[in-house]
Amino acid sequence: MLKHLRAFFSTAFTPIARFLLRIGLTPNAVTVIGTAGVSLGALIFYPLGELFWGTLLITLFVFSDLIDGLMARLGEKSSVLGGFLDSVSDRVQDSAVFLGLMLWFFGSGENYWIGVAAAVCMILGLLVSYIRARAESEGYDANTGIAERPERMVLALVFTGFVGLGLPEVVLLVVLALLAAASLITVIQRITTVVRQAGAGS
Repeated sequence: MLKHLRAFFSTAFTPIARFLLRIGLTPNAVTVIGTAGVSLGALIFYPLGELFWGTLLITLFVFSDLIDGLMARLGEKSSVLGGFLDSVSDRVQDSAVFLGLMLWFFGSGENYWIGVAAAVCMILGLLVSYIRARAESEGYDANTGIAERPERMVLALVFTGFVGLGLPEVVLLVVLALLAAASLITVIQRITTVVRQAGAGS
């Protein structure tokens, strides 16, 4: 489903990517701008309890992750630095979103368990990415698991936005709990995959 949506948005955003290249912006600049927008939306609006407007702002900037890739391909500006920056910005954006939720629900939002679930999602999400990066640095393939970043972020943002419109908070708690469980399974899958490859190579 998300693959089809990604193909659709790639086509839709290609004119924007071409325009940004024409006015002199680089893919790396768009990556930084997008990360700043997502982080500000999450760390300013969410702690104020503006879950819908925060999600709307985040959504506007989160597409930078797709646009910068399009710009790199169209302008033939792909680079190791660009890939590194893109990966780091993904981690910053994810952390900002869950940290914003933690600040609200541990504070004025007064929902301890949603705060805990957001914290667990943030920690496990970072661990999922770290395991893959560490494995690849050692020559192993850990690109497996049921909880990839796009799915995690789409579900978290969609249901956070709906809660901002009046959806019962318990729905967001259930979604975050499921995301945390899926991330934990992914962590286990990736560790098991690396252990299996290491054993086969010994």
